[in-house]
Amino acid sequence: MAGKDYMSRLIIGTGKYKNFDETAAAVEASGAEIVTVAVRRVNLTNPGEPRLVDFVDPKKITFLPNTAGCFTADDAVRTLRLAREAGGWNLVKLEVLGDQKTLYPNMPETLAAAEVLLKEGFEVMVYCSDDPIQAKRLADMGCCAIMPLGAPIGSGLGLQNPVQIRLVIEAVNVPVLVDAGVGTASDAAIAMELGCDGVLMNTAIAEARDPIRMARAMKLAVEAGRLAYHAGRMPKKRYADPSSPLAGLI
Repeated sequence: MAGKDYMSRLIIGTGKYKNFDETAAAVEASGAEIVTVAVRRVNLTNPGEPRLVDFVDPKKITFLPNTAGCFTADDAVRTLRLAREAGGWNLVKLEVLGDQKTLYPNMPETLAAAEVLLKEGFEVMVYCSDDPIQAKRLADMGCCAIMPLGAPIGSGLGLQNPVQIRLVIEAVNVPVLVDAGVGTASDAAIAMELGCDGVLMNTAIAEARDPIRMARAMKLAVEAGRLAYHAGRMPKKRYADPSSPLAGLI
């Protein structure tokens, strides 16, 4: 992705944890090689306060600045320009939200922001609706990854429309990662079994009763789901099919 190979197909966020110690432990347990960073909310540069970079090493883990909390294209572009200025980050996650209640993506503003960022040389991973037409537009523009929501951000509802996710995968020729809505390990496995290239999550781990165990569970679920996708599931049947042959019974 964006010219770099990653071994882990799990990306996790760095918000909502009790403290940076827990954040770092969750990142390690998850095996994630990319973590998202809400530029407007996380201290990255002020040495007078605890900084994420003191707990998660940006030389070992790719920091993915995102535009969480932005509701216009202008705000999103400005935020990522500041991120590049502060940390030199060029690989970014774009999300432009429609409203506070649903946190659904505002697609016209997302498309407008993506166009500007791509012209300025950013590598853009983009949070979007599960609309294959919009996803293809973003991929054709040059976005390096398409990230349709599985369910509303932070809801934990799991994939609400797997058919749409599958159509997005078929529509684009760049990595597709389910972003938002995962609640537990089985949700992550389902996303991977559909053929997604990865899964991004934050709340599902950070708000679990035991975030570190959940981070480990998510790692295994993503690996299992990908393996199952390549193995190819058995066909669904309307009636029973005995595991042992009936011929030759006494």
